[in-house]
Amino acid sequence: MNGNILKTGALVLLAVVVVAFFAATFVVQQTQQALVLQFGRVRTVVTEPGLYLKWPFIENVVALEKRVLDLDLPVQTVLSADRQNLEVDAFARYRISNPLEFFQTVSAVGVANQRLGSFVNASMRNVLANASRDAIVRTERGALMNRIQEDVNRQAQNLGVEIIDLRLTRVDLPAANSQAVYQRMQTERQREAADLRANGQQQAATIRARAEREATVIVAEATRRSEEARGQGDAEKNRILAEAFGRDPDFFAFFRSMQAYETGMRQTDTRMVLSPTSEFFRYFNDPSGRGGFGGPGASTTPPTPPTPPRTPSSERAPAAAPAASPTPTGSPQ
Repeated sequence: MNGNILKTGALVLLAVVVVAFFAATFVVQQTQQALVLQFGRVRTVVTEPGLYLKWPFIENVVALEKRVLDLDLPVQTVLSADRQNLEVDAFARYRISNPLEFFQTVSAVGVANQRLGSFVNASMRNVLANASRDAIVRTERGALMNRIQEDVNRQAQNLGVEIIDLRLTRVDLPAANSQAVYQRMQTERQREAADLRANGQQQAATIRARAEREATVIVAEATRRSEEARGQGDAEKNRILAEAFGRDPDFFAFFRSMQAYETGMRQTDTRMVLSPTSEFFRYFNDPSGRGGFGGPGASTTPPTPPTPPRTPSSERAPAAAPAASPTPTGSPQ
């Protein structure tokens, strides 16, 4: 009986000791910092992780984040220095630098976010109101964000927090203004394109006219040279013919007559009606071509070839023209 009582008493005492131990200790994690409150008054601030003691049922512990906290801000409409409405989307990151002051002023992260959001919005409006649209969007964006961060840190000093980063993620014109800007940009680009096309067409017309002029000059020069070459060739041909006629007029007349026979008697649709006594056929009646044309009273004296006209020594080529006179007499009509 006494043994059971002792066992029960030991178990009760052990349970009391365990409960008192858990009530008198608390653990601070590596990502936390804690405040030990005694009847609502801050007795101590714990910033290092570990196991700590407190008076059970008299003191309680408030844990605060030691990590970096995010502050998401709604999109704000800001008026720039050049009277342009801009929609600005921003965010900030902060941490609790003074747990005691943070607990005494805002006591919770939600209240701190509200206070910091108002500070950021006010500072953003003040800073961006003194900058132009181009400076906010492109040229001075980083410097403006640093100025806003410094201004918010000054205002948040009594909150026990520190802003470690602040960014303007998006800076755009409102939808109506964006459409007007896009239309103006499109109009400017179309005007530039029209100017470029007009300049290109002008240059193309100039180049085309120059090319046509050069082509005309080249064709004219080539035509002149071809005519000169053709004239020189004709002159050389006439000179050769005249020399041949001067060496042997009979043979030359015979050769030209044979050429006339070949050309005139070729199989074509052409029909010729000639008298057998025609001079065209004199070599058919007499191989020597001196007479015997087949008709009564035909002359037996050979025809005297025409004498070539005298020309200057530099233009002897036209003398060949009379050489072909024996054949045209009986040429087909």
